[in-house]
Amino acid sequence: MISEIFTRRDFSVRLVGLVSGLSLCENAFGFAGSGPTESERDQKISHAAESIHQEVVFQAIPKRVYEALTDAKQFTKITSFSPIMNAAPAEISREVGGAFTCFGGHIIGRQVELVPNERIVQAWRAVTWAPGVYSIARFELKEQGSETRLVFDHAAFPDGKAEHLAAGWKENYWEPLHKYLASPNSA
Repeated sequence: MISEIFTRRDFSVRLVGLVSGLSLCENAFGFAGSGPTESERDQKISHAAESIHQEVVFQAIPKRVYEALTDAKQFTKITSFSPIMNAAPAEISREVGGAFTCFGGHIIGRQVELVPNERIVQAWRAVTWAPGVYSIARFELKEQGSETRLVFDHAAFPDGKAEHLAAGWKENYWEPLHKYLASPNSA
């Protein structure tokens, strides 16, 4: 009768043989260790893509924040609190697929998703970016009693723009929106 119990030595010897055999197969068939193929070199996956995540609390209910961000007249008033002076009025479609332009035409895009009082998703770009380059800006509104927590995520913008954009969101959106919502003429 043949014993089916292996000693540790038998197991180790067989394991080394198996690993060595796999290694030969990988090299012979172009698997791991043989370098990328031409088509693999043409495809790149970024593991370091920049993105922005910001959370801001506003002293207003989600409906007021949503309206301020999606109503052209209100958004134009918001920009008056920003450092961008005398910008042309904002134009903002309130339809999915509709266009928007703000800050005197410097920012343009399309409404990707609009869930009233809850979420805004935009294909967003600065006109100075290469033609056809759009990022995704996502505004999630979460009610917290009489306040709103805006959870903001911005991704897919050109490399090297994260710091500039992060500062711009704070300076041109969040701070002016705080001032606008606190002003007596905002309602």
